Amino acid sequence: MQLSDTELQELIGLAHEFAEKEIRPVSAQYDESKEYPWDVFYKAAEVGLTCFDLPEEYGGGGVDNLLAGCRIYEELAWGDPAIATVILYAQNFVKPLMGMGSEEQKQRWIPQLCSAKPKVIAYAMTEPGSGSDAAAMKTHARKVDGGYVLNGQKTWISNAPVADFFMVYATVEPGTRHKGVTCFVLERGDEGLSVGKPFPKLGYHCHPCAELFFEDCFVPEERRIGEEGEAFGPVMSAFDAARVEIGANSVGIGRAAIEHAVDYAKEREAFGKKISEFQAVAFRLVDAKMKVDQARLVYEHAARLHDTGKPFVTEASMAKLAGAEAAWFATWAAVQTLGGYGYSSEYPVEKLLRDAKAEEIYEGTSDIQRLIIARSMFRG
Repeated sequence: MQLSDTELQELIGLAHEFAEKEIRPVSAQYDESKEYPWDVFYKAAEVGLTCFDLPEEYGGGGVDNLLAGCRIYEELAWGDPAIATVILYAQNFVKPLMGMGSEEQKQRWIPQLCSAKPKVIAYAMTEPGSGSDAAAMKTHARKVDGGYVLNGQKTWISNAPVADFFMVYATVEPGTRHKGVTCFVLERGDEGLSVGKPFPKLGYHCHPCAELFFEDCFVPEERRIGEEGEAFGPVMSAFDAARVEIGANSVGIGRAAIEHAVDYAKEREAFGKKISEFQAVAFRLVDAKMKVDQARLVYEHAARLHDTGKPFVTEASMAKLAGAEAAWFATWAAVQTLGGYGYSSEYPVEKLLRDAKAEEIYEGTSDIQRLIIARSMFRG
């Protein structure tokens, strides 16, 4: 569903108001406790933010528009990037299920993501030996009567400690790389599936990650999504869209950091005047704002290409790269401006700096984004 400018602004306003009233007041609390923000997640569901772009026939809002999703992500990330990711995690990564799944499969799982108390999904692709090289996965799905037996391991799986079900990618033909990649839905409690302890992390404390282990884990055939060997293309498309969203998330982080720094600089005095009057401070924050605003233009361009059905893979990488680096620079500039207070966890810029680092790593590192862009440039 395409949105008018008025409808888009209303959605953005809703997201900003939610971030201001429901996210920011508890951001530090959840960063410290490292607990999953269930109460905020359920409040977001009540106002339709957890499933606004999932199909209406399954209980979603029907706003299948990446630009709208990105603008909403930016606003929620302005409140807290980890909580924003908790709220919006399912919306992109369930797309392969919508694209490859049967009607029965869609009816079985998607409405659970759109309920008043949504179920939680985890997306299991990364392995200890295949992060950036996703096609090198070794988790094996062996065909047996009535289904498949999975053996292998996944790592750094977001939501794994709290997920109700898991979209798991495994190869049915080891050694064939992308040609064997197949998607399955596993449910918590399946015999042979176990979840490791949450990883201790630098940032994103309330959005947990853990390992998954499959030991002769039987999956019924009706829980295979699509055909054997069909899943690699759809999952890569989901990654491309996710990279644009991460660009938006990063812009939200950068915005928040700059606002905190500007407010502080207008109040803090040194050598008889406000530190905002010193060019060393002001120019640093000018550079940060310029980078963040430029990153927004890049992600908006990539999202518009997606929404009009045009190729956007290179632009998606640019959106993620520009956003991640802008967020890192802006949070560094904010910490530097606040000085000793910026280094203290009593002020929010320290947390924003820790969260910003993740943007340069997950869903494809900045090195990988540069590689994708370079290949596009030199291969035409």
